[in-house]
Amino acid sequence: MESISGRSNGGRPTGRQPTGESPDSPGSPGSLGGGTFGGRTFSRRWVLGAGATTLLTTGLTACGSGDGSGGGGGTITAMVYGDDAVKVQTAAVGRFNKSAASKSAKGKVKLEKVPGSDYSAKLRTAMGSPSAPDVFFNWGGGSIKAYQEANQLIDLTDTIEGDPVLKGGFLPSVLAAGGLGGRNYGIPMRGMQPVILFYNKSVFAEHKLQPPTTWAELQEINTKLKAAKITPFALGGADTWTELMWLEYLVDRIGGPEVFAKIQGGDASAWGDPAVLKAAETVKELIDDGAFGSKFSSVSYVNGGAPAVFAKGKAAMHLMGSWEYSTQLGKFPSFAKNNLGWCAFPTVEGGTGDIRNVVGNPTNYWSVNSRTQNKDAAIAFLKDCASQAYAKALVANGDIPTTANAAKLLEASPNPEFAKFQYEMVEKAPAFTLSWDQALGADIATPMLTEINKLFVGKSSPSQFVSALKELK
Repeated sequence: MESISGRSNGGRPTGRQPTGESPDSPGSPGSLGGGTFGGRTFSRRWVLGAGATTLLTTGLTACGSGDGSGGGGGTITAMVYGDDAVKVQTAAVGRFNKSAASKSAKGKVKLEKVPGSDYSAKLRTAMGSPSAPDVFFNWGGGSIKAYQEANQLIDLTDTIEGDPVLKGGFLPSVLAAGGLGGRNYGIPMRGMQPVILFYNKSVFAEHKLQPPTTWAELQEINTKLKAAKITPFALGGADTWTELMWLEYLVDRIGGPEVFAKIQGGDASAWGDPAVLKAAETVKELIDDGAFGSKFSSVSYVNGGAPAVFAKGKAAMHLMGSWEYSTQLGKFPSFAKNNLGWCAFPTVEGGTGDIRNVVGNPTNYWSVNSRTQNKDAAIAFLKDCASQAYAKALVANGDIPTTANAAKLLEASPNPEFAKFQYEMVEKAPAFTLSWDQALGADIATPMLTEINKLFVGKSSPSQFVSALKELK
């Protein structure tokens, strides 16, 4: 999904540009206000893979015209999103080029770093040229759909199944989340970014509240908070992607991950699933009940408005990606260290979704061009992402690895408690649904976000919302 990479892996941020917007446009989710984590400055765009800090390296080496069936020898190119986190991939290339695996595959890797703001366009151009990269960074799901349909990707499913390093090296939910149609086209290569329900521990303690595990409990909390003249939830409604998170979790909890899986698979009629209507109705109930306050549509996350409302105790909870911790640490360090709490999104009575299911940004992926003349070298390089050295580098950079053995490394994280919560949350998740605006192509994601905003600001009813989405093709 070339136009949606604003959640890099470090702030909503995982290399993700907002749909239909320039990543640096005013008010764009990609230009999220910053924070620091592990000593590095980040933004939502950086977390999603945004952050343009590295100059484009010119002169891409030709990928070749091979069929990707084996080793052709020579140097292969790996195109990567050039943000601050690219230091991890730089080290991986250096390590691989000196390894026995490189010698065995008769190939080395040359890293091509492209600035975040230019990445999607540069990749699209390169993939249609003789200088196409052999391996390239992406967001999985909708971001690679066009390449998969054009037969430009190597299906890695059988390779993963037949290789114990790749099959057992990553959390299953993350590995699956980057695929299409039940097939794997990528290997996880950055940190995870689940959406989490954060709460203000000081406010909860003062009003003798406990984190909700069911929707009924959440409604009781809302009632008590409003009686105390505290807005239950901070919401940066000026940035539509913050509203999207509510629908993503509600649809999952009400109908299970299968509902959106059908939509992602191209079945537009699945927007008519009862779970989608119920989720929209639940959102309207929250809005009408004042759960987000009366001015949420003019509050922005990007400019720090919503995080400030939350940190200052004017709102008691905030549904946001895991980068919220880093945002708060940068803007309100005392709050982040002492009063920021976190928990899973609650279950909804009568729903079929598991409370362990997660939505958000699983990670970023390496995919392999079907035209590569040295598939052996490409696969050997991808295996390094499952190594302990790679996972340690991610942890040191403030990220949470998606490798199966990463748990024992998290003590070295800037915040071990929060790091372990995230890792266990994803590790135990039966399903990890990729953010809808990343999972779907821009032609669908852009109008979808428009309809979501109309629902939240009262310009569309739940039934009108569903009808409009069913028309998206």
